[in-house]
This record gives sequence, structure tokens and C-alpha cells, in this order.
Amino acid sequence: MRRIKAVIFDLDGVIVSTDEHHFQAWKQLADEEGIPFDRKDNERLRGVSRMESLEIILEKSAKRYSLEERRELAERKNAYYRALLTGLSPADILPGVINVIKALKHRQVKIAIGSSSKNARAILRAVGLEDEFDVITDGNDIPRSKPDPAVFTIAARRLGISPEGCLVVEDANAGVEAGAAAGMTVLAVGAAAGHPRAARCAENLSCISADELVVAESVCS
Repeated sequence: MRRIKAVIFDLDGVIVSTDEHHFQAWKQLADEEGIPFDRKDNERLRGVSRMESLEIILEKSAKRYSLEERRELAERKNAYYRALLTGLSPADILPGVINVIKALKHRQVKIAIGSSSKNARAILRAVGLEDEFDVITDGNDIPRSKPDPAVFTIAARRLGISPEGCLVVEDANAGVEAGAAAGMTVLAVGAAAGHPRAARCAENLSCISADELVVAESVCS
């Protein structure tokens, strides 16, 4: 049985939920462009990068956009999203997160963020957690978003821990795939809890203890 030496957390949906912020920003953009977009469409964007999300949205557009126009759309959406983030506070931290962070630190287990979001630091700053992690790896550090494993392998390298000693906590299918591809144990929470490549499952971090996290046995049910 491997013992976990580092836990790498996804951000959105694991530490804090900004799903509604993303939806509202994409919805505003889609409405302005006359593109149908609803909450079902939004589900396809979970764990996907901004430009890849835009390509999914543009599948329903009758208009063809140039590369420069697509970049402008992505930047416009991000401006809407960042404006919405100003309303974030420590009250938006998800259940169990603070207790797990404190308990892992007490056990001298290293902790990191592995997020495809380029706004990760701004989100962590808004909720008061920016200085709590040993390493923050985000969309500014990687050439490709999840399910590419780069965000997790870079985080592990910066932590100085081998992939076998890392646990990834993810709520998106693309993130579970990325963690598994990185050779790490994966705890799937929320919407990803039924993913077949996850070794561990929980509704959220309030449903699992730090002691359970650091033992890499398979307990998905």
C-alpha cells in the first residue's frame, strides 16, 4: 500500500465553486453573439480550458469566427468572469476544505493546486487561501489543459514528490483522466465521483478524513 506524500487539488468544484460564475459569463457572451447556450451545454465545459470551451460553444454558431475573433471572444468572456469573481469571499470555500488543509499540514503532507484556470491565483486570493499551498500550478504554466496530465506532473515536480506519492482530488472527468495519466492516485468528488479511473470517491471533502486521504487504497463505492 502506497502512502501519499502530497495532495494536489483541482480548484473549481473542489476548493471553491465558480461554476455559476463561469456559466453566467459564457451565457452573457453567447447571448451577445446570438448563440444558443444553456446549463446542459455548460456541463460539457467542466474541466476544459477557456479556448476549448469556446470551441464547444461555437459549434452552435451560424457564424464562422477567425482566430483573432475567437481570441477576442475568449478575452471578453474572461473579463465578464473576473468581474463576477470580485464577489467571492472565504464564505465560498466548499465544505471540508479548511479542515482537510489543516489536517494535511499537521501530518506534514505537502499540498498543491493543479488547475487549468488562468485565474487560479485570483480566486485563491479572493477566498483567502493563496498562501496556504506549497505550490500553485495553473493554466499559465501548461501548454495543454486537462485531460493532458501536465498540470499535475509539473506540480509534483515542483513539490519534489514522485507521481506515485501524489493524490489528485478532482471533480471533473477530464481532471480524473489527467490525474490517472500522470500515474497518480485520484480521489473523484462531486460530478466525477463515478469515474472508473478514480481509485477513491467522495461527495466532497467533508466526507473523507485526512488520514483516509494519505492511504492510497481503493475505496470507491
